[in-house]
Amino acid sequence: MVLDEPTNDLDIETLELLEEQVDNYAGTVLLVSHDRAFLDAVVTSTLVLEGDGKIGDFVGGYSDWEQQRNNAARSEAAKKVAVVTPVAMPAAPRRKLSYKEQRELEQLPERIETLETDIRTRTEAMAAPKFFQRDSGAVLADQQLLAQRQTELDGAYARWQALDS
Repeated sequence: MVLDEPTNDLDIETLELLEEQVDNYAGTVLLVSHDRAFLDAVVTSTLVLEGDGKIGDFVGGYSDWEQQRNNAARSEAAKKVAVVTPVAMPAAPRRKLSYKEQRELEQLPERIETLETDIRTRTEAMAAPKFFQRDSGAVLADQQLLAQRQTELDGAYARWQALDS
């Protein structure tokens, strides 16, 4: 079923009925809407026109796409900072690591691998069609935990780079 701006000029009761009908529809629904709350309530996947002929496919509704976009932008910015920082700084003589720092450096690869596995597992779980049919509080908690794990991973990479240089 294809719906183009189905929420235009609907009262609250009719909008709620439309949400219910779309949720109960057994097939695939392709819809276009500027109603962000409606999108968040009924969609499980969002296609976004990103420009230059590119279409992005994101799990979840509009708010989920916005959060994923912001996380990706932060990750990209962190990568740029990580890449720019060593180039901008003159090569300093390497300092000797303390025992505690050496142990931390030895444990970081395992920590990074664990975080990457956890992020991959959570991302795959979020891609499942049933994921967004759960309670919105549980979905939001899972998304926040995924964002937290990504921040931890970024921090672990930054710490590894700081100890290894």
